[in-house]
Amino acid sequence: MAEPCAQPCGGHGWRWAVPLRPPLCLACAVETLRDGSASLVRKKHILSRLHDALAWQTLPVVQLLAPDERVCMHLMGILFGMLHTVEDSSALDLVTKVLVRLLAELKSELYLRCILDESQKELCQASSMRGTLPTFTLLGKLADAIPGFADILVVEHNNLVDHLLMGLMYPNEALKAAVCYLYGKLYSSSVGTERLSAHFEERLCGLFLNTLGCAQTKELQVNCLGLLKELLKSDHFVSVLMNNSKTGEEPENSDILEEENPLPLVLKKLLLTKDELLQAASSHCVAAVLVHSPSRYAPAFIRADVPEFLFECLSCNSEILIWSVYCCLLLLTEERLFFSKCHTVYGIEALMRSLQDVLQLNNVELHKQGLLLFTEILKRQPVEIKLFTNRGVCIEAIDILMETVNCPVLEVVVEAVRAVAAFLRKDHLSSPPVPYEQLQKLLEAVLKRCADLSPPQSSKSHASDGLFSVPQSHPANRNLSRVPQRQGQILLSTLESFRNACRLAVEFQSDPMAQENAFTAPNSESKDTLSNFSEFLLRICDSLCIPMVMNYLERAVSPSVMEVFISALNTLFTVVPKMRTKFSKKLASSSFIRLTLELKATFCSVQRNPALNQVCSSFLCNLCLSLYSATEKEKTSSQEEQEMSELLQKGLPQLNYTIAESLLLLAETPEPFSLDQSLYSHQHCFILLLYFAFTLGDRFVPEAELFLAIRNFLLSAQDHGDCPPPHILRAALYLLAVCHDKGKALDMRSLCTIRRILDNLPDLSLIYVHCPLLLKFFLHYTELMGRFGHQVLQLWFSWGDCKQSETEEAGIGVSDQLNSAASLLPILKSNSSILLILLDLVCSSSVEVAWKVLMTLKTFLERNEDVLVCDLLRSQFLQILQQLLVESSSASLQANRNLPVLLSLLFLVQLRSKGTRELDSTDFKLLHQVSNLCGRCRPRDTDLLQPSLNFLYWSLHQTTPLSQQRAVAVLLSNVSLLELLQKVLECTWLWSPATDPVYLSPEDALLCSGWLLVASLLLYQHRYNTEVHQILSLDLTEVLNAVIFRNKKPILLLVSIVQLLRTLLRQNFSSSLLVLVGQNTAQGAMQPQPALLQDAALYPLAMQQVFSLVVSLQNLLVHIQLQKEMLLSQAVVACLESLVEYLYVKNQDAALHVASQPWHRFLLFALLNGGQKSFLQPEVLRLMTLFLRYQSSNIISQKEISQILQEAAEANLAQLPEATSRALHLFLCQVQSSHCQMEPVQAETIQTLSEHLLGQRTTCMQHQDIVCLGSVAVSLSHIGD
Repeated sequence: MAEPCAQPCGGHGWRWAVPLRPPLCLACAVETLRDGSASLVRKKHILSRLHDALAWQTLPVVQLLAPDERVCMHLMGILFGMLHTVEDSSALDLVTKVLVRLLAELKSELYLRCILDESQKELCQASSMRGTLPTFTLLGKLADAIPGFADILVVEHNNLVDHLLMGLMYPNEALKAAVCYLYGKLYSSSVGTERLSAHFEERLCGLFLNTLGCAQTKELQVNCLGLLKELLKSDHFVSVLMNNSKTGEEPENSDILEEENPLPLVLKKLLLTKDELLQAASSHCVAAVLVHSPSRYAPAFIRADVPEFLFECLSCNSEILIWSVYCCLLLLTEERLFFSKCHTVYGIEALMRSLQDVLQLNNVELHKQGLLLFTEILKRQPVEIKLFTNRGVCIEAIDILMETVNCPVLEVVVEAVRAVAAFLRKDHLSSPPVPYEQLQKLLEAVLKRCADLSPPQSSKSHASDGLFSVPQSHPANRNLSRVPQRQGQILLSTLESFRNACRLAVEFQSDPMAQENAFTAPNSESKDTLSNFSEFLLRICDSLCIPMVMNYLERAVSPSVMEVFISALNTLFTVVPKMRTKFSKKLASSSFIRLTLELKATFCSVQRNPALNQVCSSFLCNLCLSLYSATEKEKTSSQEEQEMSELLQKGLPQLNYTIAESLLLLAETPEPFSLDQSLYSHQHCFILLLYFAFTLGDRFVPEAELFLAIRNFLLSAQDHGDCPPPHILRAALYLLAVCHDKGKALDMRSLCTIRRILDNLPDLSLIYVHCPLLLKFFLHYTELMGRFGHQVLQLWFSWGDCKQSETEEAGIGVSDQLNSAASLLPILKSNSSILLILLDLVCSSSVEVAWKVLMTLKTFLERNEDVLVCDLLRSQFLQILQQLLVESSSASLQANRNLPVLLSLLFLVQLRSKGTRELDSTDFKLLHQVSNLCGRCRPRDTDLLQPSLNFLYWSLHQTTPLSQQRAVAVLLSNVSLLELLQKVLECTWLWSPATDPVYLSPEDALLCSGWLLVASLLLYQHRYNTEVHQILSLDLTEVLNAVIFRNKKPILLLVSIVQLLRTLLRQNFSSSLLVLVGQNTAQGAMQPQPALLQDAALYPLAMQQVFSLVVSLQNLLVHIQLQKEMLLSQAVVACLESLVEYLYVKNQDAALHVASQPWHRFLLFALLNGGQKSFLQPEVLRLMTLFLRYQSSNIISQKEISQILQEAAEANLAQLPEATSRALHLFLCQVQSSHCQMEPVQAETIQTLSEHLLGQRTTCMQHQDIVCLGSVAVSLSHIGD
């Protein structure tokens, strides 16, 4: 026969040519295949060309064959006949492919039925089942390639199914594989499943399971699993396959199990193979069974130990197999038997290793499925069966969770955070030591990951709209409507993780083994402690958790999210008990009471979201009780706390109103004779919540509206004859006081109501709150102040009293008192009549309260010089002082710490008097009492003596001459006072000198006051010739040495000694009050026998002492500190003046000699070269005046006088200090009296300046004469004149 394609026409014509290279003549091809003499090679070549033509030139071939049915049938018959005549497997494959492709492209049911008819004939006529293999193979591939072929076969040629059963029983696995393949295609169609259901149940099921169990070749195993996969899609077929499974009881041995239900064992057998494809198919079939009903079918697989082999399969590298195993195990977790048989304990390490390997792959779905399986195991693992039997696996699990939490794929993060939440369980972490440090890192990573996913916090303010807003168009339980769903899921799981960590910390508190790492080396500190972990939870809540949720609230609100969040906060109350108070205050001050109330009103009304309502109510209850025990700890009673707890637990779950509705609720009055207490419960709960919120600064209710609501509540309670419990009344009065400034003043009815309610209380302390606004409220209304002012102020100053050491009182009490005084001072200034109550408290209260009151009064007087209350206070002080002196002994007076404050306050009151005034009877009584008090003290009692001596000093200087004379008489008649002053003077030489000449110690200050008071007594005793009852003695040598050598004595003490020395010089050392002792006076004052005649004239001074004294005074004058203190420099100049005057009286030559010493000129130069470099300084002017008076022309010349006059003429005299003006006036008078040679212009200048200064002195205002340098009172006139 000729080559079919050599001549395309070949006698058949070009119409049969197929455009291939080279062209193919279909007619020639058919003839070649029909020719029995043609070689198998040529036929295979033709078949290959026909397959290519059908594959690449489908349309031309179909167009050639479709119109001629005879040709098509002829070709199909030839090909079908070749299936049973050709024995070569490759040729059979080509025949099958061409025939299948031809039938698929022709798309004619006629040809399909023809093939089915021929197949049926062939199967019926087959001499052996081995020869039917090509037929079954063709039918299987046709069923696979042509939709609907399986339906035609089942419906129209049902008798073929009997031949399938015969093929399945034939001992040839290739034939069985072809039969199973065809069965799989038949059962993949709905028609086949329906028509062959009974066939499977009655005839095929057992045969198929036996075939699957005995299959040896991979082809048969795969085709059997393919058929099984199709069967397992039907719940009925699954039930038939697992029909013999008895899940309720465990078989006695595996043989019985295999006989009753071979499918689990067959699939387990396939899992034991090393073929990952078979393992994947087997695990997929297990999952296909379990998905229908895990509770029904899982026990059979579990008893067959299938989970054990599934876990073993996780060590493979096939992603498909790992996925299938994950799915199987995930379904098995729904059966408790899976856990009770300890399969999870056995397989957890394999799962951990698998997850570690899977995370290295780029398969997100596999990551998610593995984490989902891990999560379910963690969730469902029974508490009594420990999952992690060693710490290493637990640490490995934490590392895996850390890695997945930080995964960049959001879907994986969702599952990872869920796994973390399930992982944080006590039974998962109870293997000692607990890895607290790793848990901290894990939890921090979860919170940070969630926070990073949240968008930046909005800058929009929600102050007026509430903490969050819920669109009215949405239902209350909408979930994350404005946030991406996955981010919402991560947030929810993150909060669950945090809540579980908090619960974990609380549960571990009762486990001694979990407190700290028992394996810590001695003398080393471990971070793996429960205490550190608990404190970490509080810190991370404050820094990450709360800000993250607040950010979320700006965008959406989910009840489920808020339920978990509030539950976590509620658990934190018991995580670190010592931090509970601080944590509660921070929550309340951060508007969490308001937030929780708004959550309840939005999501929990009309009995919605009961779980959220219960959590919010429990949180508010615990928060209020914690704040109560913290803020009311001074007077907390267990009974009151119990009543409050019962009230909150009962009332809060029903308090699901908006703020506006709750305010209206406060003013409601219950129906008469009503037994329903729910209204009272709601009102009292809301008042308590407002109280605790307002005490911590969260004033989320408009104050004016709240003031009106609380007032109406009290009126309603009184009208109804109800008296609220003390803790409710305390809260109501506090809110009323806090909102008082924003509301209208209370009318008389409201005040009477409050008074009647308070009168019914056994003790006002039951409703007292230590708050300045409450104090102001009680003292604002006369009706309340008159009745309760004394008690409220008593409570105010009694607040915080505790038994402390004196050191603690000095360090802490003063600071607390200053804070207390700062709150009370504005109230005192607006209503000075409160001072009477305070003074009464001094007499009637405890020592601690009296001290606080006195400190408050002292601060008030120091800061408010314009308030005129001196007369009122003096009389009260006299009564208090008399009472103290009568009731106390000397020892108790010295131990009484209130007395120094009282005396300081007394001096402060006297110091408020501007200028001199006449002393009245109260003043003299006070003078008498204070002088007697001084006589009962010792020099070491500086705290008592310092204010007392200041008061006595003031009484001598700040009064009129008549009162002054009487005051001197009173003091000089007090022998004990003079004896004390004698001791004080002697202590000057006994006490160790100070290290700092500027700083005044209490002892040095007392010495200064003692010397100044003695100097004043000397001055006024001499002036008024007052009778003396006790003579003082003084060592003149010590006095002179103190001034000459100084010996590091404080400057003010030197000035005080100089002042006494100046007084003695002015009195020529002759006084009835003071007697001098020492080296110069030892031989008696009547007949001295000095060595030199000159010294005799200056007695009791010696000339050498005079020169030393002058030099020392000059040195003091130029001392750097004295240049800064004009008062002290004036004292030195005044002493120098008195010294020269004394010398002039005793020996004029000596006086002139001292006054004309050349170093005086250098003294002037030193003063002029100081800070001001001006002649108009009081020290310079007074020295100039001194030198002019004693005609020291070598010290001051006409030139200096002219310069002073010129500078004075150019100066603004009105702006000169008073001391400078006085010194300038004295200088001008001295110039006029000295008859210096003056030009007429200078004389006129002197006259003009003198008149101007004299007029200025008569019109100038009177300045404060007594000033305090440190704690020492000093009279400016006493020192400067």
